[in-house]
Amino acid sequence: MASITLQWPDGTVLPAIGQGTWKMGEDPSQRKAEIAALQHGLDRGLTLIDTAEMYGEGGAEEVVGAALEGRRDEAFIVSKVYPHNASRKEMIKACDRSLRRLNIDAIDCYLLHWGSSTPIDEIIEGFMHLQQAGKIKGYGVSNLDDREMEAWWQHDNGALCQTDQVLYHLGSRGVEYRLLPLLRERRLPMMAYCPLAQGGRLRQHLMSSPAVVDVAQRHGVTPQQILLAWVIREQHGQRSVIAIPKAVHPDHIDDNVAALDITLPPEDTALLDQAWPAPARRQPLDVE
Repeated sequence: MASITLQWPDGTVLPAIGQGTWKMGEDPSQRKAEIAALQHGLDRGLTLIDTAEMYGEGGAEEVVGAALEGRRDEAFIVSKVYPHNASRKEMIKACDRSLRRLNIDAIDCYLLHWGSSTPIDEIIEGFMHLQQAGKIKGYGVSNLDDREMEAWWQHDNGALCQTDQVLYHLGSRGVEYRLLPLLRERRLPMMAYCPLAQGGRLRQHLMSSPAVVDVAQRHGVTPQQILLAWVIREQHGQRSVIAIPKAVHPDHIDDNVAALDITLPPEDTALLDQAWPAPARRQPLDVE
């Protein structure tokens, strides 16, 4: 089992770093490598695999399904439904399509991918129907801010929501002001997508930041590993964040696994806080 773990609301113990699949299933020439990468991650204990019907328009789910052949019991599968499929009737159809692509009987946690025009009551009703039918084991949301979560929890069975998956990394800390504390109060994990930033200038800026480089050198690891260790760090006496970086190269997967052994002492987090400060006020939810 991975060194740093946390407990999902259903009691499942999961590594604090999982496997993301965004942009998988888009290039047929990469399919073999993508399947092998997910299987290598499972071999190394990265049991949570996150996907969505949106990724490659189902292609990523097919890659996950191929990687899970003969190994379903080793994995905790998270997938997401498009907001325009969030009505009860369309959600059932969308979930059935995802299950076929994944080639599994049930999704461990099924998320609303982002906010929908469908009333919350109807969305939750769809989730509950799927759960009662044994097609999902639990449900959650993605890209909802603190006010949207507080509204969600006011509805019947809204408190059964298991997670909120949002963008979170050292250069994007807005969720720390209100959303993450709210989830922590309810003992709910937050899933962090793009924990290394999405790429481009910001990612390079983070990787080359003197503070990140300094901390990495002190630990004898890469800047990427420090960024992952920072995302999953203990906050206020609790670990409540699961990072889901995407990796296709085995070496990168091994680096992600090794990041589970990194514990950042207060002097390291203070240095990183100084370079990339925590929010002093509420901020709009970042999505890119």
